[in-house]
Amino acid sequence: ASFALGVVMIGVILLAKRFKCNPDNVATPIAASLGDVTTLGLLAWISNVLYNHMLEQKQTALILILAYFLVLPILIYLSYKNEHTCLVLCTGWTPVLSAMLISSGGGLILDKAVEHFKGIAVFSPVMNGAGGNLVAIQASRMTTYLNKATNSLFGIFPPEEDAVCILPCSALCGGYSSCGGSNNIQNASVARVLLLLLIPGHVVFIIVICFLENLGIPTPLFFIFYLLAAVCQVAVLLYLCQILVYWMWSKGTDPDNAAIPYLTAIGDLLGTAFLALSFMVLSYSQDNFLEGIESDVSFENVTVILQSDAF
Repeated sequence: ASFALGVVMIGVILLAKRFKCNPDNVATPIAASLGDVTTLGLLAWISNVLYNHMLEQKQTALILILAYFLVLPILIYLSYKNEHTCLVLCTGWTPVLSAMLISSGGGLILDKAVEHFKGIAVFSPVMNGAGGNLVAIQASRMTTYLNKATNSLFGIFPPEEDAVCILPCSALCGGYSSCGGSNNIQNASVARVLLLLLIPGHVVFIIVICFLENLGIPTPLFFIFYLLAAVCQVAVLLYLCQILVYWMWSKGTDPDNAAIPYLTAIGDLLGTAFLALSFMVLSYSQDNFLEGIESDVSFENVTVILQSDAF
């Protein structure tokens, strides 16, 4: 999966350069989206092959694991000696492992929410995926901006942008006299554009999901609370992105290697939490669309149970 995704990313960046597009706006969302699809597809195919071999009493899985352990020291040595991969090898594990831990919190919230709202499982991937992709774009753009403005000198900031912790107003509304003046114009303007792109994008996603799943027509109340949850998620993520990228830069850590795993994991956690909260409010308000979703899901579950009992 990593090899296939790496080849795709090289192609995307070369094509973006050829067509004079900013790779920060294209490469990161594609990596996040194709990473899941590629990994799940390969996992399904390989697990099916290994399962068939297991039924045939073949020890293919054990042989592969032993082979991995044998070549692991060689690969670690080669990666450590390569100047382009040494930094990732030494510092890249902490963000990935921490992101896995944070994402597990979102999984626990989703597991509890599904017990009460079966339909939340349909909208959760869209909520989390969109938020993670948008904040990944912001993190990539901010890191590129710092690299260009300081000639890749870690710990050095552009003039009047040396503050790591700033107010949320400055992070999202920088450039206005009432929100920090001329400070943080570059990052705040992009953050506002991403927030504006979020609303029509989610509206399209909701309509497509309802059409494909035959869920009916969403009510205006459902749109309002769903979009409110999405905006809150991305707004918090963009503010955390501002702080996390600048903090990592000040400590000499490349945000491209460390910031995005944290932000996407926090996006999963916040997205699931805000979505569950919006479903709770809609349930309390007795929203007709939400009640219709839950009744349809419950009816389908009953049908499946009856069919399984019949056989």
